[in-house]
Amino acid sequence: MRSGFLYLVAIMDWATRKVLSWRLSNTMHADFCMEALHEALGRFGKPEIFNTDQGSQFTSADWTGILTKAEVKISMDGRGRFLDNIFIERLWRSLKQEPVYLSEIENGFQAERVIENWFGFYNAIRLHAALHNRTPDHVYGLTNVTKLAA
Repeated sequence: MRSGFLYLVAIMDWATRKVLSWRLSNTMHADFCMEALHEALGRFGKPEIFNTDQGSQFTSADWTGILTKAEVKISMDGRGRFLDNIFIERLWRSLKQEPVYLSEIENGFQAERVIENWFGFYNAIRLHAALHNRTPDHVYGLTNVTKLAA
């Protein structure tokens, strides 16, 4: 933003690249991450495996406890190995280059609208070469496999 920072978490299905849930926060506390996790699990069911980086939110007892209770296998990237979670890293790059850097975001409310609109476009309209020029929403509707990443 023009002044200050916001923190974003997104829960993505690896197989289809669909963003299942997301949250924005002005603090690094884990609460907003856990809200996104609860929403994704509640709306889309539990995956076999959930992958994250080793950020403090994702290594917290609260986060891992939710996944353990749901009997989801926890996978974490190696330290400094951003390529271990390449799909989320690519999502961040596209989000920054397309709407964020092209907008003069003044506050969190504006950021939330910009991000929400872009995720809607990303899931429902944007064609992905890796998905044979289909959208994440389309491919997600064709599969029952859910493999999540944050």
